[in-house]
Amino acid sequence: MKLLNGKELAEFIKERQARQVRGLIQAHDTVPKLAIVQCKDDPVINTYVKLKKQYGADLGAEADIHFVNQKEVPDLLKKLNADELVHGIIVQLPLADTGQTDEIVNMVAPEKDVDALGEKAKYDPATPMAIMWLLSGYNVDLNGKHVLLVGRGKLVGAPLEKILKKSGIDVEVVERGIADLATHTKEADVIITATGSPAILYSKMIKQGAVVVDAGVASEEGRTVGDLADDVYDRDDLTITPQKGGVGPLTVCALFENVIRATQQHIL
Repeated sequence: MKLLNGKELAEFIKERQARQVRGLIQAHDTVPKLAIVQCKDDPVINTYVKLKKQYGADLGAEADIHFVNQKEVPDLLKKLNADELVHGIIVQLPLADTGQTDEIVNMVAPEKDVDALGEKAKYDPATPMAIMWLLSGYNVDLNGKHVLLVGRGKLVGAPLEKILKKSGIDVEVVERGIADLATHTKEADVIITATGSPAILYSKMIKQGAVVVDAGVASEEGRTVGDLADDVYDRDDLTITPQKGGVGPLTVCALFENVIRATQQHIL
């Protein structure tokens, strides 16, 4: 088994970003600042918010958490959009009332939309960017391969499909609830799954020598789990993300890559 170790790659990126932050502070007296808007108390969400705050602190940047009732979000976003000291804003999903998601994420000023969820966002979404970094970092060539994307969610699947197609990659996309999922996965050379459905993919569903990237996140019995069943990790023929330290660490890196870029654009 070959592991796609995102945590290892993230350390190199983190060092470079820390140097960039120091440069912004020294040359422009400007500290990159991210505002995280959260309105749902959930173990998985709380974990990721804390990781983002800590990562920002490690870089020398700032990440402020604004925990508010969802009905307060529009007014809060207006204030954050107008705040010259805030360079990036993310609305932590899922919202308590998911029916308002599109409306709310489009309230974030495009130049501060570092999660790239709004229609006019100027940046690439963090998780799809992280997946592309991970594959590139381990020299996984997608050209000429049967690439299967499982899930077309707003955070990962849908934007990743656009990025892959824009790069000229022939990608097949299936929804997580499809009845004959195994028929598709058994034919794929590369599987990228991001459904948030625990153990949706088993070993018998994956062809010999495949590359498997698990970007799914869910909470099960108090622990964070992905889309892959445990028996997948018994295989020694796969190139695969580890159960911990795969896409996640690079997603935080990618988010702060956008925060740094937004800060640089603000200075210009």
